[in-house]
Amino acid sequence: MSLFKNFNFNRLKEGLKKSSDKLVGKINEALTGRAVIDETFFENLEESLVTADISYETVTQILDETRKQLKNESDRTPAIVLKVLKTVLINNLITIDPARFEQRITVNKPYVILIVGVNGAGKTTTIGKLANNFRNSGLNVLIGAADTFRAAANEQLEVWANRSGVRIFQKSMGSDPSSVVYETIREAIETKTDIVLVDTAGRLHTKLNLMEELEKIRRVAGKLIPDAPHETFLVLDGNAGQNAIKQMEEFQKICDITGIIVTKLDGTAKGGSIFQIGRNSGTPIRYIGVGEGIDDLQDFDPVQFVEAIISSEKIIN
Repeated sequence: MSLFKNFNFNRLKEGLKKSSDKLVGKINEALTGRAVIDETFFENLEESLVTADISYETVTQILDETRKQLKNESDRTPAIVLKVLKTVLINNLITIDPARFEQRITVNKPYVILIVGVNGAGKTTTIGKLANNFRNSGLNVLIGAADTFRAAANEQLEVWANRSGVRIFQKSMGSDPSSVVYETIREAIETKTDIVLVDTAGRLHTKLNLMEELEKIRRVAGKLIPDAPHETFLVLDGNAGQNAIKQMEEFQKICDITGIIVTKLDGTAKGGSIFQIGRNSGTPIRYIGVGEGIDDLQDFDPVQFVEAIISSEKIIN
């Protein structure tokens, strides 16, 4: 089976325009009037990357790696430096996936994916868009509405389920989330469903309660399918910048994150935070949100992302 790849480079460039304009503008300032590279150039480049909301520590590591690779280059013009820099940034975003995502989906049915993240990160809309992507792959999808503490969450999730043309299982507000998960998975087994997407509460400020709730959900899912849930995807708001990094670190303490989804990149100039997520998480970035439309949750491609955010056509030669 080959999963539907939702990727459009022009849409990606459009969605990253704010981040790209800010970063490229600063890089062009560093390049202006320079025929060769000196330490002043690297100082200006450092400032460019930091203003793109990449942490100083990560920027230092990126530039150290860039300098190291440049030792093998006899030609150290700005164009060569940018080429090397792009390679370093791409490598920051590539995380080895021990077993390909689509292979696991083929073997395990129903394939259960927990979606976690703080309230407001875009979990609900992401689940709807993710369901749409899977449905476009020819897979049957069932959504489990296990965030039973917010009435609006179920209402929004139902709207997105209808938009994506998939089924949803939900119970009344205040129901035990683990019971929703149990009944969702049981229905998925009975109806031979391919994918189960489970929405969860995002109350990170009550971390202990959330940890206990997620652990109970995992136990319940495992009673019906021994190795479920098969994935846990963390949704991070691209507008949150460095705060998204803190959220990632906190959730990694609570549960085993197997994939990251970064949303709302079209509305921010802080897209550079993805490089820090990629370097520090050790977890693949699976998808990115570059718009509000149902088709705007794109598969994450590190090479294309770097080219879109540091577009060669915008760089001064």
